[in-house]
Amino acid sequence: MDLEKAPAERPVAQAEGCLVVAIRIPVRIVVLVLVVPVRMVWDALVVGGRFLRDTLLRPLGRALAWVAWAVFVWPWVALWRYVVVPVGRALAWLGNVLLVIPAVWLYDTVLTPLGHAIAWVAQGIWTGLTWVVRGIGAGLSWVFGGIAAGLSWVFGGIAAGLSWVFGGIAAGLAWVYARLLTPVGHAIAWLFKGIGLVLAAVGIGMYTAAAWLVRYLLVVPALWLYEWILAPVGRGIAWLARGLGWLIRMIFTGIGAALYWTARVLLVLPALAVWRWVLVPVGRVLAVIGREIGEALGHAWRVAGHLSLAVGRFLGRLFRWIFVEPVRWVYRTVLTPVGHVVRDTVLRPAAQAARSVGRATRQAVAAARESARQARADFRRMLFGAPREPDPVSLGKARREPGAGETRTLGSSTTALTKD
Repeated sequence: MDLEKAPAERPVAQAEGCLVVAIRIPVRIVVLVLVVPVRMVWDALVVGGRFLRDTLLRPLGRALAWVAWAVFVWPWVALWRYVVVPVGRALAWLGNVLLVIPAVWLYDTVLTPLGHAIAWVAQGIWTGLTWVVRGIGAGLSWVFGGIAAGLSWVFGGIAAGLSWVFGGIAAGLAWVYARLLTPVGHAIAWLFKGIGLVLAAVGIGMYTAAAWLVRYLLVVPALWLYEWILAPVGRGIAWLARGLGWLIRMIFTGIGAALYWTARVLLVLPALAVWRWVLVPVGRVLAVIGREIGEALGHAWRVAGHLSLAVGRFLGRLFRWIFVEPVRWVYRTVLTPVGHVVRDTVLRPAAQAARSVGRATRQAVAAARESARQARADFRRMLFGAPREPDPVSLGKARREPGAGETRTLGSSTTALTKD
């Protein structure tokens, strides 16, 4: 097992021509000379922008955000918090007191008993109406039952009489149909059958004659005309149309071939030659030049970055040596001792004096407050008298705890229940 990581394989470098090598070095030199000032100016602008962002824009943005909050947001928040919410709560309380509570009281004390009474009365009325309607229904059912029985007996007799009358009429009509209408119908049917046979024979003869006339006067001449006149004429017209189509096709084919070769010779071949022998080589050269310029710009930008970083560090160190270190030395060697001397000789005694003055002032204020409190107590005692002292509690014989002189022995007890 191999614990060491194998190095990554490097891509095989492709062979480069002399044109690439001849173009690369001059282009990189020129681009480096042109890019270094631009990169240094860019880095200076970046540093200045960051300094401006950190020292000016960010505090200004925070201040503007605070001002916008104070001007646009906080008034609405204050209006909602200190006006709308209290007013809403007050309106809700008023609505509860003026509407909800009276409505609930009215419902509980007036409407509910009234509704119960109305329901009880309606239930009693409904029970009485039900009883009355049931009695009326029973009486009406008995009355209508008797009427229906009488009507059924009357209509039964009428129906029996009508059935006897209509039975006699039906028997008479059946005799007339069987003895009179049936023979007459048979005779009429035989007559119409004979007339139909005669008409059928006449129709068949007329159809045969008309078919023979149509065949020999129309169909046979039409077939002869089609076979011996129209068909040859149609074949000749079709052959002529095919010949004209072939001629037109050959003419347009020749014109198309001529135009094709003319366009190929005059346009396509010169364009192909220009593309193959001019544009492709020029494009390859321009591609090489563009690629080298791009790589040179990237390389020069990176080199200019390193140079700009070195110049920036040099300027930073120079600024530190010229300005920061002298200021630090002055602060450490001059200002700090002077500050300590001023603190020990001026500020600290002044602070002690101020503290002593404050302490004396506090003591004077405390004494004045105590004097005022004592004066108020004397004035209250002079007006209302001295407060009554509480009466001391007398223990006497009810004391259950042993005295100080008594000691506990094996035969004695300090408990009140067992003490001798």
